[in-house]
Amino acid sequence: MSDEKPPQLVDYFVVAGLTDTSRPLEEENQQHRLARPSEPITDVAVIIRSQGEEVPHGFTCIETTTSGHPVDLNAGLLNNPQMFICYKRGRDKPPLIELGVHYEGKDRPKPGYKILDTTPYSRSANLNSGGPGHQRTFLTYRRAAEPHGHNTLGVTDICLVMPSKGESTPHTFCRVDKNLNTSMWGPAVFLCYKIAMAKANTLVYEAGLLGRYPEQDSESFPLPESVPVFCLPMGATIESWPADTKYPLPVFSTFVLTGASGDKVYGAAIQFHEAFPRERLSEKQSLRLGLLSVVDRRPVAGRSLQTRKSICVLSHWPFFDVFRKFLMFIYRYSISGPHVLPLETHISHFMHNVPFPSPQRPRILVQMSPYDNLLLCRPVSSPLPLSGASFLTLLQNLGPDNAVALLVAVLTEQKLLIHSLRPDVLTSVGEALVAMIFPLRWQCPYIPLCPLALADVLCAPVPFIVGIHSSYFDLYEPPRDVIFVDLDTNTIFQSEERKLLSPRSLPRRPCKVLLASLHNLSQQLDEMYSGPGEEASLELLLSDAEAARGRRAQLELEARAAFLRFMACALRGYRSFLRPIAPAPAPAGRDAGSLFALQGFLKSRERAYHRFYGQLLRTQLFTQFIEDCSFASDRDPCLEFFDTCVDKVQAELEKPEDAPLMELDDPRGGEHTVFITPPEQPAGPDGAELPARYRYDGFPTLRPELLEPPRDPLVAQLCQARSSAPSSPAPRRTKQEMKVAQRVAQKYSSVPDMWAKCLLGHCYGLWFLYLPTHVRAAPAKLRALQLAYEVLRKMEAHKVVLPDEVCYRILMQLCGQYGEPVLSVRVLLEMKRAGIVPNTITYGYYNKAVLESKWPAGTQGGRLRWAKLRNVVLGAAQFRQPLRQRERRAAATAAAPPGGRAPPAPRPSLQRQTTWAGRSLRDTPPAPRLVKSGSLSFPGSTHAPAPLPPRLRGPPGSADGSLSDVSFATDESDRADEGPAGNTPRRGLAAKLQQLLSPGKRPPLRPAASTELPAGPRDAATCPRRGSEQRDGEPPPRRSPAETLLRPRERPESTASESSVSLGSELDLSDTSVGSAGVPKSSEPPADGAAGQEPPAVEVLLSSCSRCQGCGALVYDEEVMAGWTSDDSNLNTTCPFCGRSFVPFLSIEIQDFQLPPSSAEDDSLPPPAAQGPVLSDRRRCLALDEAEPELCNGYPDAAVPRRSERVAFAYLSPLVLRKELESLVENEGGEFLAQPELVDSHPIIYWNLVWYFQRLGLPSNLPRLLLGSQHVAPTPQAQPPDSPCVRIRLLWDVLAPEPDSCPPLHVLWRLHSNVPTRLRSWRPHGHHPFSLAFMEAVLNHVGLNDVHKAITLFLETLAAPGAPRHLQRSIYREILFLMLAALGRDHTDIAAFDKKYKSAYNKLAGSLGKEELRRRRVQPPSSKAIDCRKSFGATLEC
Repeated sequence: MSDEKPPQLVDYFVVAGLTDTSRPLEEENQQHRLARPSEPITDVAVIIRSQGEEVPHGFTCIETTTSGHPVDLNAGLLNNPQMFICYKRGRDKPPLIELGVHYEGKDRPKPGYKILDTTPYSRSANLNSGGPGHQRTFLTYRRAAEPHGHNTLGVTDICLVMPSKGESTPHTFCRVDKNLNTSMWGPAVFLCYKIAMAKANTLVYEAGLLGRYPEQDSESFPLPESVPVFCLPMGATIESWPADTKYPLPVFSTFVLTGASGDKVYGAAIQFHEAFPRERLSEKQSLRLGLLSVVDRRPVAGRSLQTRKSICVLSHWPFFDVFRKFLMFIYRYSISGPHVLPLETHISHFMHNVPFPSPQRPRILVQMSPYDNLLLCRPVSSPLPLSGASFLTLLQNLGPDNAVALLVAVLTEQKLLIHSLRPDVLTSVGEALVAMIFPLRWQCPYIPLCPLALADVLCAPVPFIVGIHSSYFDLYEPPRDVIFVDLDTNTIFQSEERKLLSPRSLPRRPCKVLLASLHNLSQQLDEMYSGPGEEASLELLLSDAEAARGRRAQLELEARAAFLRFMACALRGYRSFLRPIAPAPAPAGRDAGSLFALQGFLKSRERAYHRFYGQLLRTQLFTQFIEDCSFASDRDPCLEFFDTCVDKVQAELEKPEDAPLMELDDPRGGEHTVFITPPEQPAGPDGAELPARYRYDGFPTLRPELLEPPRDPLVAQLCQARSSAPSSPAPRRTKQEMKVAQRVAQKYSSVPDMWAKCLLGHCYGLWFLYLPTHVRAAPAKLRALQLAYEVLRKMEAHKVVLPDEVCYRILMQLCGQYGEPVLSVRVLLEMKRAGIVPNTITYGYYNKAVLESKWPAGTQGGRLRWAKLRNVVLGAAQFRQPLRQRERRAAATAAAPPGGRAPPAPRPSLQRQTTWAGRSLRDTPPAPRLVKSGSLSFPGSTHAPAPLPPRLRGPPGSADGSLSDVSFATDESDRADEGPAGNTPRRGLAAKLQQLLSPGKRPPLRPAASTELPAGPRDAATCPRRGSEQRDGEPPPRRSPAETLLRPRERPESTASESSVSLGSELDLSDTSVGSAGVPKSSEPPADGAAGQEPPAVEVLLSSCSRCQGCGALVYDEEVMAGWTSDDSNLNTTCPFCGRSFVPFLSIEIQDFQLPPSSAEDDSLPPPAAQGPVLSDRRRCLALDEAEPELCNGYPDAAVPRRSERVAFAYLSPLVLRKELESLVENEGGEFLAQPELVDSHPIIYWNLVWYFQRLGLPSNLPRLLLGSQHVAPTPQAQPPDSPCVRIRLLWDVLAPEPDSCPPLHVLWRLHSNVPTRLRSWRPHGHHPFSLAFMEAVLNHVGLNDVHKAITLFLETLAAPGAPRHLQRSIYREILFLMLAALGRDHTDIAAFDKKYKSAYNKLAGSLGKEELRRRRVQPPSSKAIDCRKSFGATLEC
């Protein structure tokens, strides 16, 4: 686990301005415009020339339109007065900032506007004075407020246009959409004006770096050299102002820097002016600034010299509002004073001591001074990429129609030049343009705020999105093939060389829904910003401001969802046209044409929209999108979210869907607020305040000695965040997958059979989360991957409900990691066979595995040819086998004595399967047999096993017949007569079983770690059973259950349970006669107890049986599962008897059998052989089925654990456990699952994983971690890592009885039968009414299919005096466990018993009532509980 730095709010603080090395920008080779007037327009007037009025002094008359046509505002009228518009420039008063047209009686006067109702000669200024019936029309204007700065925006140009003459609004001009000529005659005339900053006496230089903090570059993000030019995009200027000019307000701007990897860095800056010393100017510069007279070079009085600077912060987070407040505070601090603390203290305090908001602290309130504070809130948790976009700003500045037109321009990769006089708007709109096309990603140049120094990008021959200040057009001529977007005038200018596609080329219905949504949002924005009335109080305004922020955030979400819906409709069905890489990839495997069926996708769209889709498919946008979908990338969670949106939308609808596409979490997460105090002021020696001594004439140069590091340990602790381990992203579920899994669980929680399969699917998801750790530790990587593939196939065969694709995704990633592309293709085929369409994340890992892995040679090679030849030889040997057997029988008959009975012919023993590499050619047995490998036991199997040989039952064959899965097994005769075991290097499996069961011929314990599937609780059907009757070759006679019930002390001849003898790690697994597919080689021994010479090093008993705290009843495993909810944060289950919620527990008993240090050192002498049972002993066979492990292993009394410990931890639902395991892997890394610290630091997760993996029979190395934990005494000397053996046993009943509880019937039965039990504290004769006769009577009723009488007898016995009032176990559970103890699991049909018990219960419910039966705990398990038991496999040990 590596320590990662927490998210940092601010990376750098930068000061930019004019430096000694700054070069002038005006000397660049750029095409300059003609000189424009330097003074703004301060007055307008209307004159009537027909009345003899002349143009006033200093005014300019507009007599022609932009194309030279004469202008007469009343043209077309008889006896019309000749009226003209005049304007005046100057700096003697505030400039005009807006013009308008007022229709009297129709329009309401706008606040702040003045109506020009008279001419300079006191006549009426009605522009439409044709008669009394005409509309009275007047000009209106609005003037800048006093005092105005030197660079105040104002009207700099006025013109008139006639659309009927083919004239249009000039570029960068605003048009007043009211006709000046409202009469029926004459052409329509419109007024246009331009707003700009009228500058004079200005020198422009390229900005440079004046200061920065920190001074050293960060390793992850060094400071870009271009930051100063972005802080001052129009350059660092030297300006000459009149002496009495007011300082303008600081201008806030934002910009975005994009790295080579696509990471964005956001900048926020403010620009301000400060005095510049005249001594630093040369004579040439002074002349250009008007500070020296041209003739005699004398200084000009009454002028001041100013320069423009900027301060900026860089961050990876677009907190523009927060940064604006901080920068404004720093600027005001620099121009005020004096101060006790230096400016550097506040800068370093904000950068170091303000933590990044997190779910634990979603709100950070920073108090910068007694009068300045700011609130920092956690960003909205969204599946979309982080962006500084503002769709509402886009709508406010462009409107819905222009927004859709720009959508077409971006999708077809046009050259877009966005310009405005407000630099802070450019970044928000530019970010919105690249965000509206999600999931496509803009690949061409993107500069939302372009400096003058980088304006050459406008001449690039590639598409781009560039934002620039509108004053650029006053200096330079823009290119002609660019589409101009004027945010100040809400217009889009298109050249003849580059015309946009019409929005009609977009899909009609989705575009119609998009436009309707945008118009609705625009209307709501207008209503929200219409402003309150004048009588509104200050408190109301403050409360409205908070509500407006929340409302604006909601509208922003709706606007983004509208564009997202359009893109989902436009790209619907694209996944079906992706082409997976199935064969070995060609050199052009990453080409879009080989990854996506372009023509097929185009033909699937309507013909009317082929022009739009044809251009879209040829863009770099779409090509990169196909590559992102085809290969694993950091955008996988975003693309997976888009796929879910595609599934939700219905493109044929003409209105949005009811279900929202974007479900965002609450960004606040609560009201917990962290308060950050301002920096503390130092105190003097006597505690008095220090004098204020920091005063600045301008923004100072940062002094490193005054920049303080963080010193507050509490704040430093707040700044720490939980680091994420560098683990693979494949095992992690995306937030969208978690939400889908939650919805599926909620849906299936009310369906009994589906709920069980849902839990089972999450259990297998747990194992696949652990799979990378397991494969990493496995010696045979390929075999481990093939085993996981078999698990997937079995899951599909049993229709396990998989909540997501993580299982397939992890296996695909491992195939790529270990170079198995063929297996990755087979996994993809299994997904398609299961009807699962891989999402973007899974598809990316698949193509990555296929593309980057080394493929096998195209020719089959010699291995397949040798396999074919071997098959032919073995097939011929199979035909010869009956002939040999016939010859042996004939020879045995001839050698038999007359009248005697011939001895039985020796039968060939079936050898376990082995792969081709498991046996050499010289070891070929005389009686070969061709079989298939790849078998796997699976929970819930209902099909009957195939007919088995009498000596050993082999696993079923693989479903597919590929040669890669074919292995060979051989039949050998018993070699018991060949001598001792030591003289026979390769014995038959039957001989090995005989030696295991014989006390004196047991081989030493040799466990071997492998990746095979261990024999779990359900593998009993595949374990061999061997008795004396079986050695004679005759099938054992079976007695009827009724006969057995009458004689409970005797056991049928073949009632040795499947768990009495099993093949575990005590077998010599190095012997090739034991194959890799049938016998488990896991580090875990079988759960049912294995025959061996000595007990395991550690034995662990686990039980999920939990006691309800409400009613005291015992709730068993399947009932606990049925009571779980779909909430992945809820640990409770529901008691089936009282209905209360409680937390179930896993009870664990750890028995340490390891020898003490004194005994462990002397290992030269073999341990004495114990007298173990043989199958011919009927009483001992009875004990084998249900006895303690010590008895099964031949240690009835000697195997006493040296140390025993009992612990209990919460029993978690697979949904809860998966969430916790994912969090653990994300925080600690997948390698932590292979460390012994997992047992002690996360015991709940560890023991639940052990329980589920053992329950499902899935391999893992988790039990071995117990040897290094605090529960097991450390070994005295170094031993091989695989030498100790850990055995896991899963029990159905409790581990320890209650002190005063009544013993259960199955324990009493064993005690009466003199069978040792694990629970030794109970006695057969105690204070309870359950005698042996009572138990025999219950079994007789059940054996005669009369469960109703058995329940009635039970109720009558409980009603007798001295009987316990309530049983801990239900009557159903008592009878079931009694049957298992008396008959054995192989003779008990639990499904048939459930049906009979339920029928008897319904019969009793008619007379006693269900509530009474429930109170007396007679009710059977619910259908959900029964389905859980069936899905999770066979029963556990009692």
